[in-house]
Amino acid sequence: MALADHLRELRNRVVKSVLAIVVITIVALIYHKQIETFLLKPLPQCTTDTAKDYHGKCAQVSNIGLTSGFTWMLQVALTAGVVGAVPVWLWQVWAFVAPGLHKHEKKYSVIFMVCGAPLFLAGVAVAFLVLPTTVEVLIQFTPDQTTPILPPNDYFDIATRMVLVFGLAFEFPLLLVMMNMIGMVTGKRLLGWWRGMVMAITVFAAFAMPSADPVSMLALAAPIWALYFIAVGIALLNDRRRRRRNPDADLDDEEASHLDLSVQPVAGVEGVHASGAPVASAAPVPAARREQMDDIT
Repeated sequence: MALADHLRELRNRVVKSVLAIVVITIVALIYHKQIETFLLKPLPQCTTDTAKDYHGKCAQVSNIGLTSGFTWMLQVALTAGVVGAVPVWLWQVWAFVAPGLHKHEKKYSVIFMVCGAPLFLAGVAVAFLVLPTTVEVLIQFTPDQTTPILPPNDYFDIATRMVLVFGLAFEFPLLLVMMNMIGMVTGKRLLGWWRGMVMAITVFAAFAMPSADPVSMLALAAPIWALYFIAVGIALLNDRRRRRRNPDADLDDEEASHLDLSVQPVAGVEGVHASGAPVASAAPVPAARREQMDDIT
């Protein structure tokens, strides 16, 4: 395809992805009250009963300004549209890249598509499970005899950050598996990186979480640890399958493969084999055939 055709194809894919996001955003606008109630549920809001339950550590949600409520509604609906349209825009990305891939690469990319969306949504679910603990820890830093006034936008920024961080972090083990599938890294090497990977995942979880409590950090790090070792196991199994099909699969590009230099007997040749056993002589050539061969020569 020419460059203009590629750009036209990219435009079509982007338009389809945006349309899917817009459609789900419109649906989210219709049900934005229910979505807002679901998002605010983990937040300990100050009432007469909750103040006792949280020992005075609660927050008062308040809209500051006339347009803050409208902005909050748009943020909630748009985020719901992006998250809800994950299968659609991931598929559009694959459809744009697929024509330039080989047959086996297309197979691997389909696996990535099938597993990518569920992993992202699983990360989103874990983020919502951890969100209440994160909010409670952050409220604990409020000075005594004070009540924090929390605009919905601030709370939603924290929730959105956690959703995106958890969703993208759950895609990391799938990326490692894809790198192994295309031969960029072996399972043995991934296994050898386990100490550094565990440390890197822990540091990432510490910086990615809004709060500094170890519970929220481990809630993000522990699933990624488990997914990392699952990815290593899949990579090792794939390497074993690759070696079974091709014994030279693990050789470097500059490493010579094993050559079979053993001598095999050739049937129909008169003589004696290297082992001492006689070899059958060739069948006699008919006279007509000899004459024909003489004529050809």
